[in-house]
Amino acid sequence: MQGDDPNLAVRPDFTSDEHQEACQQLIIEGLTDEQAARTLSSLWTISNNAAKAEWADRLERETAERLRAEEAEEQRRQTLRDEEEAARQEERKKNQNKYAPIRRAAVPSDPVILPSQYATRKLKAGEFCELFYFTNRGLDDASKSSMTTNPEALVMMPAADGLHTFVPAGAVRDSKTVVTKDENLSWEEFNEAAPRMISAMRVHDWPQDRVDMFIAFWSALQTHRWRHAPDPLKQRALLLYQAQQRRRWHLHAGSADSWSLETINEFLLVEAREDLFNEQRAQQTTIAIQVSP
Repeated sequence: MQGDDPNLAVRPDFTSDEHQEACQQLIIEGLTDEQAARTLSSLWTISNNAAKAEWADRLERETAERLRAEEAEEQRRQTLRDEEEAARQEERKKNQNKYAPIRRAAVPSDPVILPSQYATRKLKAGEFCELFYFTNRGLDDASKSSMTTNPEALVMMPAADGLHTFVPAGAVRDSKTVVTKDENLSWEEFNEAAPRMISAMRVHDWPQDRVDMFIAFWSALQTHRWRHAPDPLKQRALLLYQAQQRRRWHLHAGSADSWSLETINEFLLVEAREDLFNEQRAQQTTIAIQVSP
């Protein structure tokens, strides 16, 4: 603050020679020496009190301005700290594997299972994924796929509006991979894929109740009385039922009308067998018409 503090000012001695001239002006007006000195002293006090009030007001304004500036600076620093913390949290969220704590455990001796990036993304999102990607053939295709080396590369895909958009390569099926639908897998391939997908579900942190449901579901299929029935359509019907109901379950998962797959719906299983029978009969009829005279 500029200027002298009036609170520190000392009232002059108006009876001294230094102020004789000022007193003389009042004496001319008819005041005595004592009255003149007292009048000058009163005028000085009035002026000093006004200066003190002005000084206090200036001090209060400057203090308030300084506090506002300090608060604004602290707010700016806090905002900067919040932005830096948000950036760190986003970095940790984006690259969770980088910041995951090290689990002090021995190197596992289990066989290494590396499905395609497409299958990995589906499992991470908790979405439907064909069992084929976890069969021996599917894993072999994944090991040969060029997409596994650069899953974040962008590829151009056509959109519904006729335009094109870029998506991560890992989110797209490899065009060179011929995916076998679940219903067309052999029982040997099903037995290859199911336990591997269960392991992948656990790796990608699926809720335990969902993992338990799929274990119960696939176990029920493998132990069903049709599994070793002499009628091949009954065995295929179990695989068709698995494919149909697993897709349906994923479409309704999380909704108010969702359900559990643990118990096999025998009515729907019979329908699946009838669908296969009708399909086989239609094929036979077509062949018979083609070879008939």
